[in-house]
Amino acid sequence: MSKAKKGDVVKVHYKGKLNSGEQFDSSEGREPLEFTVGAGQMIAGFDAAIPGMVVGEKKTIVIAPENAYGNKNEEAIIEFPKSSIPPDMKLEPGMKLQLRNEAGHPIPVIVTEVKDEVVILDANHELAGKELVFDIELVEISE
Repeated sequence: MSKAKKGDVVKVHYKGKLNSGEQFDSSEGREPLEFTVGAGQMIAGFDAAIPGMVVGEKKTIVIAPENAYGNKNEEAIIEFPKSSIPPDMKLEPGMKLQLRNEAGHPIPVIVTEVKDEVVILDANHELAGKELVFDIELVEISE
């Protein structure tokens, strides 16, 4: 039976959870996820778990933040003036918004706090700083 290796195109079913058991993503009910092993298409810890697996094999892996979405970057937490927000927009902690950078590219942010003059926005990936647990099943290997 052939084992997955760097450069192979693989298909996997997966379930992603936090340590609390809360599920944040899954391929359940969808086509399996397809990617090239070692091509940098996946977070590092997920990619590193695939070489050596055989079709039909299942495993559970735990990925540290450094090998997932990184640690929280305090510089990505910004104070945004309320005067720049439409007055009819009601902001609440946990709301997801989109800002644009100088080049016009969207930057997803989460409202973490609403103060009198400013809104605190977090532009870190929502899984940054978190240890991730994945249940993986390798369903196909093609070279």
